[in-house]
Amino acid sequence: MATYIYETIPKKPGQKPRTFEVEQRMSDAPLTKDPKTGLPVRRVIVGGSGIVTHGASILSMPKRRGGRG
Repeated sequence: MATYIYETIPKKPGQKPRTFEVEQRMSDAPLTKDPKTGLPVRRVIVGGSGIVTHGASILSMPKRRGGRG
């Protein structure tokens, strides 16, 4: 299961959104309302860690030497 971050959509300008996490399956539909307050919500897109623990990286590949290029 994946953990998704949601935030409420404020009704008034300057109002802070409430941010919360929900554990859902990737096949589940995104939430439309905050389970706590009932306010409309949007899913927040965040970057992953990007760590690869297996396989060859571009830094470990043999370097081409010579006059071509």
